[in-house]
Amino acid sequence: MNTKNIILVHGEPKSVFSEIIAKLFKSQKNLRSKIIFIGSQKLLKSQLDFLKYKIRLNSIENIKKAKQNVLNIINVDCKFQKPFVLKKKLSNIYIKKCFEVALKIITKEKNLILINGPISKKSFLNKKFLGITEYLSKKTNSKNEVMLIYNKNLSVSPVTTHLPLKFVSKSITRKAIINNIRKNNSFFLKRLGIKCKIAVLGLNPHCESIEKISEESKIILPVIKKLKKEKIDISGPFSADTFFLNKNLKKYNLVVGMYHDQVLTPIKTLYNFKAVNITLGLPFIRISPDHGPNEEMVGKKKSDPASLIYALKLVNKLKSI
Repeated sequence: MNTKNIILVHGEPKSVFSEIIAKLFKSQKNLRSKIIFIGSQKLLKSQLDFLKYKIRLNSIENIKKAKQNVLNIINVDCKFQKPFVLKKKLSNIYIKKCFEVALKIITKEKNLILINGPISKKSFLNKKFLGITEYLSKKTNSKNEVMLIYNKNLSVSPVTTHLPLKFVSKSITRKAIINNIRKNNSFFLKRLGIKCKIAVLGLNPHCESIEKISEESKIILPVIKKLKKEKIDISGPFSADTFFLNKNLKKYNLVVGMYHDQVLTPIKTLYNFKAVNITLGLPFIRISPDHGPNEEMVGKKKSDPASLIYALKLVNKLKSI
């Protein structure tokens, strides 16, 4: 299998990500991918020294110099005083620079995978974007991006992403659902080589509404009928409150929900950190480990690297196109 290059963006300086990177290299002795870290070498080294971790670092200026089984680093300047202490303004400037460098590289090269470390959405995005998914979509002039939370047994995808509940019903449209399902179906077939068996959830409790016409009858059911004619293996709408039972989970490998917590709560309950966040619809595949900065655990060496390890296993499965 071809070696893949992974662009790894540092993300929030005050987070457990440096610890998780170190644990990745300690636990995985033969990485099939070349990992190129975009961030401050001095900052990362100071964090690793603080945590008393030693991993092999390789300073490079372009990805052609990257090696396997070492952490290749393309340096981004960062002014800091202590390993995990950086003022919010400086932190946001640093994260922005890291993404700018990463995007400059990844838009010039084919088949690169972008993995970003956890980021404090409240601080970095500052209400300008709903999430990093939307931030990257804007930066790459992309449209109709789709969030997929992937696990090899069961994946989920919300039609609306980081949207407050009061706005969800107005954002549920036939176009949005069709875009979500087509992009997911294509990803499973072309990049994973797997036939997608899709279950679609309703919006309302028990797929019912006190109004004369529900979203299920007006929007969701017509979409399912249309996509069945395209030979997509799709069923629903199902009531969300009883869907995630073992007898149902055996029949499908993707559940499409109408809003964020409708599908992310059950997937995280079922698989903990053995799931990764994938953004479809960008010029490249973007993956994010399914955990946040976890500031209260910084420096304690108790963080679980499972999600990043799982992300790399997924990268190795992806077929080039």
